[in-house]
Amino acid sequence: MGGFFGTVAKASCSTDLFYGTDYNSHLGTRRCGMATYDQEQDTIFRSIHNLENAYFRNKFEDELPKFKGTAGIGVISDTDPQPIIFNSHLGKFAIVTVAHIVNLQELAQEQLDMGHHFAELSSGNINPTELVALLITQGKTYVEGIENVYRRVKGSCSMLILTKHGIIAARDRLGRTPIIIGRKDGAMAATSETTAFSNLGFDIEHFLGPGEIVRLTAEKMEQLRAPGQDMQVCSFLWVYYGFPGSYYENRNVEDVRFKIGQKMGQKDKSEVDCVCGIPDSGTGMALGYAEGKRAPYHRAIAKYTPTWPRSFTPSNQQLRALVAKMKLIPNRAMLEGNRALFCDDSIVRGTQLKDNTRILFDYGAREVHIRIACPPLIYGCPFIGFTNSKSDLELITRRVIADIEGDPNAKLSEYATTGSPQYDQMVERLRQHFGLTSLKFNTIEDLVDAIGLPKCKLCTHCFDGSSHF
Repeated sequence: MGGFFGTVAKASCSTDLFYGTDYNSHLGTRRCGMATYDQEQDTIFRSIHNLENAYFRNKFEDELPKFKGTAGIGVISDTDPQPIIFNSHLGKFAIVTVAHIVNLQELAQEQLDMGHHFAELSSGNINPTELVALLITQGKTYVEGIENVYRRVKGSCSMLILTKHGIIAARDRLGRTPIIIGRKDGAMAATSETTAFSNLGFDIEHFLGPGEIVRLTAEKMEQLRAPGQDMQVCSFLWVYYGFPGSYYENRNVEDVRFKIGQKMGQKDKSEVDCVCGIPDSGTGMALGYAEGKRAPYHRAIAKYTPTWPRSFTPSNQQLRALVAKMKLIPNRAMLEGNRALFCDDSIVRGTQLKDNTRILFDYGAREVHIRIACPPLIYGCPFIGFTNSKSDLELITRRVIADIEGDPNAKLSEYATTGSPQYDQMVERLRQHFGLTSLKFNTIEDLVDAIGLPKCKLCTHCFDGSSHF
């Protein structure tokens, strides 16, 4: 996915920019970058680093003195090197994006056919952020250029643009990814995660609406484009991506996860001795489940954070599987002889769950029950790339459907319907595959209820196939 942070201040912005960007580290795994505008020199200083084998902080601490100026933007990216610096008829600017452009190749070819060129390649391919910048420069103003992006891009694209006059923040046309504005004395900021505000002294000022565009200076926020009425914010922000203390659409991540677990615990008739969370995103759900079930919460699995933090997620699937296994440490004292129930955010490919189930039984668990915060993932994500799959067939559910039907695309709506014969058969096959005592998924209805927004405002494509480009 990715996350960004930008700030404009009356004094130097480098410290707030450094820590604010760092607080988005859980959202991306590949690249990180920062840029500041130096008013005295009328220049933009930029630096980009690889994140796949080191912390963001370690990459930038020694460079901080070079980031001069009172305005800057930073990004943690799952995709391309950013920020990109452009000089155009609109002026000199730096841009960062949180984007998943489904029609990237089509748009890039159109630009090449028009005689434009691309200077920055990402892993041999067109850099998505450079494409966005090029589309912006085809407008007579920044707003007109950003609206060109909204019209042309399929998928999603939110952005921060650093100019000599401040920072322009533009949220995706359908609001699939968030931008939140913060204020403190002498400074304004924009971020993907409100967690970035707390320790830097910012208060939440405004949640940008879908398609809304604003300009930030040190003193104020100026609206350049009003928000649209249609919204499809990603429901996985609350299930998986979000840090517990963060808010999206004024709904707190940990509160939503707690409510999901609490309701499942109240409904569940299974008899268990303890409830456990799979770190990190399953922990809040497990605490809620334990309260709803009136069962004790045990830390039967702990994550070894010193060397396996979430941000160190390799792009290679084989290495991802190894990381998933190595970072979680089971505790025999909490497992032995117990009927243990574990809460987790989702099942994508199933590699981590299968490995961990075997270990839990080996460490003495008498029964292993799994409860999942969301419904089964039936469809790959075309909007923010959550499943990161080149094909829906990488999903464990599709492989099960293929085994049952002989066709991974057969009867998908029936398999996505909770309680249907096809749904029950799929879940039972998954339970058997993982060797679990029981397996249950949350329903779309209960997930929507826990988030507290109307379903029409949430993207639930991964569960039911509903699509809005």
